Amino acid sequence: MNSKRPFYLKHWRIYRKLSQEELADRVQTTKGYVSELERQIKPYNQGLLEAFSIALCCEPADFLIRDPMASNQVWSTWDKIPDGDRELALRVLRSFVKQEDDEKKIE
Repeated sequence: MNSKRPFYLKHWRIYRKLSQEELADRVQTTKGYVSELERQIKPYNQGLLEAFSIALCCEPADFLIRDPMASNQVWSTWDKIPDGDRELALRVLRSFVKQEDDEKKIE
């Protein structure tokens, strides 16, 4: 397995405050298998990503692209915004993109 490719299973498990054993129980596997996946000794497949995503309340792709512990990513802030405020937050974010696009037109 390519150890240079990020795989954030361990990060998501810790983020959700679960032990390897608790996660293993949720996906009906063993603690040892979870450990081997986290250390990238065993390969993952789509079925595993889907099972772990259900257990960890995230999307399968999150294990490959999102470190839940990284505080400098927009999505980690987005997750903390109450549902009722997300429309406003999205409008504010889009206003920055619009301003950037308008500035490019002026140049």
